[in-house]
Amino acid sequence: MPDTTIQLRNIRQDDLDRIQDGEFVAALVKADHDKEQWDAADFYPYGLCCTLNSIEYTKNGTNIYVNTKERVKIEHVVEGRFTTCAYTSFPDENDLPEKSGHDMLLYMKNIVSDMAHSFRGGDVIVSQADTMKTINGLISYLAQYMPLSQSERYELLEQNPKQRALLFIDLLLRQKEVIAINLEMNEKFSEQANKYYREQALRRQMEAIKKELNETDGEEAEDSYRQKVMAAGLPAEIENALLEDVKKLESANPQGGNEQELLKNYLDFALSLPWKKEELTFADLKQARTILDSRHYGMDKVKERIIQHLAIMRLKNSNKGSAILLVGPPGTGKTSLGRSIAQSLGREYVRMSLGGVRDESEIRGHRRTYVGAMAGRVLQAMKQAKTTNPVIILDELDKLMQGGFSGDPAAAMLEVLDPEQNNTFTDHYLNLPYDLSDVLFIATANSLDTISGPLLDRMEVIEVSGYTGEEKFHIAKDHLLPEVLDEYGITPDQLQIKDEALRNVIENYTMEAGCRGLKKRIEAIARARSEAILESDGAIIVDNEAVEEILGPKRARHETVKEFNPAGVVTGLAWTAAGGEILFIETTDMPGTGQTIITGQLGEVMQESARIAQSVLRSRLPMQSAVLKERDLHIHVPAGATPKDGPSAGITLFTALASLVLDKPVDPHIAMTGELSLSGQVLPIGGLKEKLYGARRAGITKVLVPWDNRADLHEVPQEINDKLDIVPVRTIEEVLKEALDLTLPPFEHTFASPVSMPMQ
Repeated sequence: MPDTTIQLRNIRQDDLDRIQDGEFVAALVKADHDKEQWDAADFYPYGLCCTLNSIEYTKNGTNIYVNTKERVKIEHVVEGRFTTCAYTSFPDENDLPEKSGHDMLLYMKNIVSDMAHSFRGGDVIVSQADTMKTINGLISYLAQYMPLSQSERYELLEQNPKQRALLFIDLLLRQKEVIAINLEMNEKFSEQANKYYREQALRRQMEAIKKELNETDGEEAEDSYRQKVMAAGLPAEIENALLEDVKKLESANPQGGNEQELLKNYLDFALSLPWKKEELTFADLKQARTILDSRHYGMDKVKERIIQHLAIMRLKNSNKGSAILLVGPPGTGKTSLGRSIAQSLGREYVRMSLGGVRDESEIRGHRRTYVGAMAGRVLQAMKQAKTTNPVIILDELDKLMQGGFSGDPAAAMLEVLDPEQNNTFTDHYLNLPYDLSDVLFIATANSLDTISGPLLDRMEVIEVSGYTGEEKFHIAKDHLLPEVLDEYGITPDQLQIKDEALRNVIENYTMEAGCRGLKKRIEAIARARSEAILESDGAIIVDNEAVEEILGPKRARHETVKEFNPAGVVTGLAWTAAGGEILFIETTDMPGTGQTIITGQLGEVMQESARIAQSVLRSRLPMQSAVLKERDLHIHVPAGATPKDGPSAGITLFTALASLVLDKPVDPHIAMTGELSLSGQVLPIGGLKEKLYGARRAGITKVLVPWDNRADLHEVPQEINDKLDIVPVRTIEEVLKEALDLTLPPFEHTFASPVSMPMQ
C-alpha cells in the first residue's frame, strides 16, 4: 500500500545496484515470478513508486526494506539488459473523511482482536496492529498473514482509500468466518475422538473387571440390539438378516480385535435407516402452482411440465417412474425448483451433490470387509431424510464421472433411477435389498452431452432455458433485491435501486443465462452504499451514474446493428450459454481460381453449411457461377478467437454470398437464422427465444426464421413479438425475396444425359 514500509526478499545483486541511488517502481506480476524476460502483459497496470530504506544480508539471500510512496500507472515496459518502464503518477484520491477513516481503522483492529484469540501467537499480531496509525499501514501488515490471491492483493492497491478499506473489511470478515468454521470443525472432531478413546478405555476396564468377576461379557448390549431389531417393524427378510448379525455379535470374542465394534456400527446404521413404509403424499395442484409462482418468475413452460408430472403421480397413485431431470444453464433455478416441488408435496428434502464423483463406492458404498467401510451416498441421504418417501435432489448429474479404475458411478445410478430395479437397491455396505421406489428423484444438469443414454432413458427431461432481460429485471426486483437487503440487514426504505439502474446492471454488467452474477452485482451495490446508509437518515437512491461509479466501466459487450452493411455482409443470430447475440457473416472476393477461404474459428458443421451455401448458390445462380470460377471467396465471422459451430447460420451464409455476387447490400436491420439444405429448404433450429431476445436488444427490426419453428414463437414473450417483424420462411426463394427483394428463376437441373435410357 502507499506510504508504508515493506520488505522485499531475495533481491538479486544486479537489481540492488540499480535501486540504491534513486526511485524505482515495484510492480505486481500476474504469474511465473521466475521469468527472465518480461513484457507489459506480465504486469498489472498499477504499481508503487519506492525508495530504498535499508538492506539486510542473510544466509538465505539479501532482503531490503523500502518506503512506498505514491501509486503509479505503468505506461510502457522496455526490454533490454534490465526491465525498465515509463509511468505516470496516480496518487490515491482523498475520498475518505478523517473521522470515517479513524472509525474504519478502529473497526479493523477490533476484527483482528476477535480473530487473534483463536490461535497461538495472536496477541503479538494484535499488539503490532494497535501501533498502526493508518489504514494503508494496517492493510500492509495484516495482508502478509492472510491467504490472499495475487489478484485480491492487486485489487486492494487498485482501489481508492474508501473502497480499499471497505474491500479489506470484507476480506477480514471472510477470513474471520473461515477461522470460526475451522475451529468448530476441529472442536467437533476433537470431541468425537476424545469420546471414542474414552469409551474404548472404559470398555477395556469393564471387560477386565468382568473377567475378574467371571461374568459373561456383553449380554446387556447384545440383548439391547436384539430388542431393537425385533421392535423396529422390519420386513421379515431384513429382520432375519440383522438377527444373524446380532448372533455374530453375541458370539464374538471381546479380545478378538475390533469385530464387535464393526458389527455394532453396522447394526446402528441399519437400524437408523427408515424401513417402515410411509403413506404416499401427493401435491395439491393449486398449492403447488402457488408455490412455484411465488418463488420462480416466468418459466411458464417448465412450471406446466412440473404440474403435469405431479398430476400424473396423483392419478396413478404412485411414484413409480417419476425421476425428473431439470437441464439448463447455471443459475437458472433448477435446484430451487426441486426444493419447491418437495414443499408442494409436503415431503422431506435432501440434496445430494454428484459433481466430481468418480468412485462407484461413493454411490453404492464399500463392502464391510474394507477398513473404514461405509454406506454410499444414496443410503446416507435416506438416513438423513428419516422417511422412505423423501424428495432427493441429484445435483450436477452431468458432472458425474464415467468409467475409470474405481468402477462407473454413472452405471451405479442406473439401479437407483430405474423404477423396475430400485425397489431392491443393494448397497455394498448394507448388503440387503432396500426399497427406493417411493423416493422422488429430481436430477439437475447443465448439459445432456455428458450423460449416458441409458441414464437419460430413466428420467423425464425438462429443459430450463435462460432468462430474457425482462425476466431478469422482474427476478432482480421481486426476488434478488429483497433477498440481498434482508441478508445485509438493510430495509427497503434505506436503499432503493431505480428500475433503469437495474436494467443497466442486467444489460451491461452481466453476461449469463441465469441470475447468479446479477445477484453478485446487487450485493456489490449494497456493500458500496453500506457506509452511506449508516451516515444518512434518508433513503440512498442508486441510479445509472451510481451503478457506473460502483461497478466501474461496462463489462458486457453486445453487438449492435450497424448503420450500413456493404454487399456481402449479413446479420445472423447466435445462441450462447449467456443468451442470444447477433453476429455478422462477412464475405468478399478476389481474383483467383475458384478457391474458398473460411476463417473465424468455425466448427466442422458450420464449415459444411458454408459449402452447402456455395453449392446452392452455384446451382441457382448459374450466370454468377461462371464468374465465380475466376474468383476466390473469403468467408469470415468476426470475433475470431471465439469458436463457433452449428447449422443455424446456413441461410445467413447463403444470403451473404448472394449479396456479394449480386453486389446488392442487405438492410442491416434484417437478421436471419435457419439451417439450409442442399435442395434450398430452410430447416428448423434451436434457441429461437434467446436469439430473438438478442435481436431485439441489438436493434434488429425484422427477423427471418424457419417455417417449422412457428410453434416455438408461442414461447416468445409478447414484448419481443411486439417489437420485431418475425417472418417464417420455407425456402431460399422466400429468404432472398425478403432480404434482397430478389425473385429466383425456377430450379432446373442442367445435367442431363444425351443417351436415352429405355424404361422397363
